[in-house]
This record gives sequence, structure tokens and C-alpha cells, in this order.
Amino acid sequence: MKVSRRLNNQSGQGMTEYIIIVALIAIAAIAVFTYFGSTVQEQTAAMTKELSGQSGDDQVKAAQDAANSAADNASKTKGLKNYTGGADAAGE
Repeated sequence: MKVSRRLNNQSGQGMTEYIIIVALIAIAAIAVFTYFGSTVQEQTAAMTKELSGQSGDDQVKAAQDAANSAADNASKTKGLKNYTGGADAAGE
């Protein structure tokens, strides 16, 4: 009887760990698309235009600009002040 309870608890623990891992992957994917979503969108638009026989130069330039902007945003140091409107821990 005790063995079956222990197995059931371990099964629930495995499912919980799986859910946590999936949630972390989803958060990472959201962060990546936040920074690079416009780059991917512009590159896809450029490929679509090129496949249809039109020039995709404007979209390629826009994708390069979006990638540079994302790189600049990613290189900035982020701290708690970025998310609290500049308030510090003392509540000032």
C-alpha cells in the first residue's frame, strides 16, 4: 500500500517538473520574439517578395535595422529600476 502511494507521488512530481520546464521554454521564446520578432517578420516579407519576382531590398534593410535595434536593446544593462519606474528599494 505504501509503495503504490510513493509511486503516485513520484508520477505527480514528474508532471510538475515537466510543466515547469515547458513554462520556462515558453518564457524564453516570448523573450526571443520580443527582441527579434520584427527582424523575423521583415526577413519573411523579403523572402516572399523575392519569390514573387519583386525586389525585397526595402524589407532586407528594415530587417537589418530591426536586428541592430534588438542588439542595442539586448546590450543595455537592465535592473530593477527599469521595471519600477526608477523607484529604488527604499520606496523613494
